[in-house]
Amino acid sequence: MNKKYYDCAFDVKAINDDGTFEGYGSVFGNVDSYKEIVSKGAFNDSLASLKTQGRMPALLWQHRSGEPIGVYTEMREDDTGLFVRGKLALKTARGAEAHELLKINALSGLSIGFMTREDSYDKVTGIRTLNKVDLWECSLVTFPANDAARVSGVKNIESIESLSDAESFLRDAGGLSKSEAVSFIARIKSMQGRSDSDEQDEIREALEKLSESFR
Repeated sequence: MNKKYYDCAFDVKAINDDGTFEGYGSVFGNVDSYKEIVSKGAFNDSLASLKTQGRMPALLWQHRSGEPIGVYTEMREDDTGLFVRGKLALKTARGAEAHELLKINALSGLSIGFMTREDSYDKVTGIRTLNKVDLWECSLVTFPANDAARVSGVKNIESIESLSDAESFLRDAGGLSKSEAVSFIARIKSMQGRSDSDEQDEIREALEKLSESFR
């Protein structure tokens, strides 16, 4: 059984300064340029099998097996598609390059490497549906085949415009638990006599000091 690739736009929800990111690597029900779609449930068996082995699909650069650029820390299906969370290896040349390209929206493609286990073909529409696959790797690539999703944002201190943004930053980039992040934001909220602009400046200053402690 031959290995295949399925390309789609990488809908990145966040690219943090420490190289962590999350988004959707595959969106269910969307027809790509190869006239293929992925059905909900296609990845579940493969992900369950990998979990029992204590490993995750590889995070590669342009499908090059000799160029891993980080690790995936979470990968699961939800109602939208294949949700992924990972961390780029910023001390490697390719990892740092991928991080910078994602931040400026110059790179937005993800391609999964897999073997098909179960599929179906509609002779009328010519569309093939992938019902079950063995997932091997997920690569960041230059040209996606599916335009269902695009890079939606870059998250860093300069993008923080609200208290909810600050709370999210603390959890994702700062490594704090949700309760710790909420407590931090509650402390800022308790400050009185500040304008909105002053409040944003206070948040940025506090988060900049906090981020230094994680370096």
